[in-house]
Amino acid sequence: MIKRFIRRNTEDAGSSGSLNDLSFLLIIFFIVIAGFNVNKGFLLNLPSRDKPVVVNQNDIIKCSLTAEGKIILDGKELKSEELTSVITEKLKKWPNMTFLLTIDSECPYQSVVDVISGVKSLKVENFSFRMAGK
Repeated sequence: MIKRFIRRNTEDAGSSGSLNDLSFLLIIFFIVIAGFNVNKGFLLNLPSRDKPVVVNQNDIIKCSLTAEGKIILDGKELKSEELTSVITEKLKKWPNMTFLLTIDSECPYQSVVDVISGVKSLKVENFSFRMAGK
């Protein structure tokens, strides 16, 4: 008598629905418990509505950024290093000074970030910025 071995079809592990469900649940689990690094940007303290801040006109340093990213202070074009030295000198005279930055709408974003981070590193407490009107 001849014995024939019958091969049974084995199911493919990849076609199993339960393994797919398990891998999906693991992915969701790791996404939920993962700590995301959120870039907070510049944290600015806004004045409260109850106590409006009154600023002396003489304590305001007016600076502007042109569309080309040039820094203009008192009608003179400055580099960022020169701007930090000017602000440092004025902070010694007026510790409560306000830095007002007027930004052209076509100005490169990196120029704005450079000026804001430079002013923030000098610990200027009062900082204001606005977009230049066309």
